[in-house]
Amino acid sequence: MAGEDQSAASIFDIKWRAGTVALAVVVMFAATIIAAPVAQAQTFTVLHYFSGGGDGAYPYAGLTVGPSGVLYGTALEGGNYNAGTVFKLSQVNSSWVFSPLYEFTGGGDGGTPAGGVVIGPNGALYGTTVHGGDNYGTVFELRPPATSCRAILCYWNETVLHAFTGQPADGDFPEVENLAFDSSGNIYGTTEKGGLHGAGITFELTPSDGGYTESILHNFGGAPDGEGPEGGVLLDTAGNVYGTTSLGGIGGYGMVYQLMPSSGGWLKNVLVTFYGTDGAYPYGNLIMDGSGNFYGSTYSGGQSEDGVVYKLAPSDGGFTYSALYTFSSQCEPFGGVAMDAAGHFFGVCYGGGAHQDGWIFELTNCSETCTLVDLHDFSGSDGFEPYGSPALDANGNLYGTTVFGGTGCDSGCGVVWEITP
Repeated sequence: MAGEDQSAASIFDIKWRAGTVALAVVVMFAATIIAAPVAQAQTFTVLHYFSGGGDGAYPYAGLTVGPSGVLYGTALEGGNYNAGTVFKLSQVNSSWVFSPLYEFTGGGDGGTPAGGVVIGPNGALYGTTVHGGDNYGTVFELRPPATSCRAILCYWNETVLHAFTGQPADGDFPEVENLAFDSSGNIYGTTEKGGLHGAGITFELTPSDGGYTESILHNFGGAPDGEGPEGGVLLDTAGNVYGTTSLGGIGGYGMVYQLMPSSGGWLKNVLVTFYGTDGAYPYGNLIMDGSGNFYGSTYSGGQSEDGVVYKLAPSDGGFTYSALYTFSSQCEPFGGVAMDAAGHFFGVCYGGGAHQDGWIFELTNCSETCTLVDLHDFSGSDGFEPYGSPALDANGNLYGTTVFGGTGCDSGCGVVWEITP
């Protein structure tokens, strides 16, 4: 198992550092037909097929739903400089209109946006790039033009808030994450690599003199401390920071951690460390409900090594771990999960499904024993290998991306999809 999952963890180094996304090395698993019931009265629609041109290619991250249901996202490559794009999709009557907002050059402005974008307190978009800046990645801001734009293409203005400088003084390689804001406008995030020990960092950017000053909240040190934080972080109302590492921990299969402000610094607590049978390799973001429970997923682990959706419930000053659902057939949920007001969970499986191209799932009745529902099986032409977490809008519509597939590019450059209830 360790060899199999370590290969999966290195896919992104192969694609991004060697520049061979279209010919990616994909870990192959034994074909397994999903036995979950298929949901009825659901409508699956592809909203956009990426072409690899000015619209971008290979969207790894999930989408962010903005005001009026506008969708914002990133594409890893494509654009005129083949360094990735930021885009939006707006609904006009019964149609969706795709608009590229920014095309990265791969230079000082950044390149290869693997993570998604979030809407800041000022309405601007914020995100990260894996490369560019000082060659170690960036944190960027996008603002719309100051005056109304009448052109068909209306690009936004980018500002680099921080360019990472790498090991040992700074982070390197911010992965498939969404940044987080606190009530004071400070920005929090992670990098997979860099830092004092080369195992990644959790950072904070504080507004200062018209710019931002970086503080490293924690330098990860590998096992047993943690290694490779690929997802972003989550903040509670007390200012504590929560996140995951894809590797490390006492068990070596990753962990969920908490950073607490303490005496001018930050104190790290391990909320759960994974040992394989309870889950392995948590790559995705956490979510939190109104009762302070955390939810996430692991790419592997569980009895069948196909992944787990888990819960962390506050208990006696700490947290109690439970596996909400353990997959018994091929899934590998890299991304996290979304939850609706009724307590149903939604996620995507990178592999498996009826066509072995990945699938979308729903977990219902999780207050007792979760029931798994197969919402859609990708078949290649409608998408292939979904990675980022799905997103829900106010009407219960579900949105997401696939890295590959669709009808654009020779091998399929990915899609944006929607499921309406």
